[in-house]
Order: sequence, then structure tokens, then C-alpha cells
Amino acid sequence: MFGFLTGGLARLAVPGPDPMPIWLTMAIGLAGSAGGGGIALALWGRGTQAIGLFSFIGSILLVLAYRRFVQKRPFTGPDALKFPDRGIGIAKFRERRQKLEDTLRQHQHATQTQAHDDVMEQIRKLGELRDQGILTDEEFQAKKAELLARL
Repeated sequence: MFGFLTGGLARLAVPGPDPMPIWLTMAIGLAGSAGGGGIALALWGRGTQAIGLFSFIGSILLVLAYRRFVQKRPFTGPDALKFPDRGIGIAKFRERRQKLEDTLRQHQHATQTQAHDDVMEQIRKLGELRDQGILTDEEFQAKKAELLARL
């Protein structure tokens, strides 16, 4: 849990998206904590308050290294804020995103088809009312135009 928390905070400290699996966030947090904490212990010995800060800084440095050497992206500037083209888990992320977009597109198409069918059914019912003499041709045409404008 400590590795996940430290790794997650380190990812938040570096501007721009850094999508990665949870296990990698935890590994960065743990490795950064071990490395940074080890440096603090070597410099000041046990009981120093700097261990936590150095653990966090170590994790941030690992996120920066991941961005630079794995994702091949800069730390600053407009390219730092763009979604990465490469990295661990990017292909799987893109797959899931494509599936979600396909599902949304199918749902939107089904909704549009349902709306079209509903309007056509209402026009049919209006036609029956017109045929029964309840609506005039002008009322029918006006309501039909109103319904078709919704599509």
C-alpha cells in the first residue's frame, strides 16, 4: 500500500499523463522509497525526518526516468502533456479505449434508430387521427414537420 501511495503521488507530481499498470506504480513507489530512503539513511543515519522526503523524491525521479527512457517523452513543454505513444500497458489501454468507443458508438446508433422509429410511429398515429377526421391536414403537416425536426 505504501508503494502504491508513494508511486501515485510521484505520478501526480510530474505534469502530464503517465498511464501505467497498478503494479508498475507500486514498483516505482517501492523502488523510489528504497533508493531515496537509503540515500537519506546514508547521509544522516537512522531517525532522520528526511527519509520520507527522499523516498518521495526517489519515486519522482523514477517516474521521470520512465517517461524519458521508456515513453521517450520530455518532462516539460507541450509534448509532456500529450498522451504517450509507447510505454508499459499503453497497447492494452488503447484496446480498452477502442472497445469503449465501439460500445458507445453502437449505443448511440441504437438510440438514434429507436428515436427514428418512435418518430415514425408518432407520425403513423397522427395519420390515423387525420384519417378519422380528428386532425386537419394542416395540423397533421405542422405536427409531422415538428416531429421530423427532432431527428
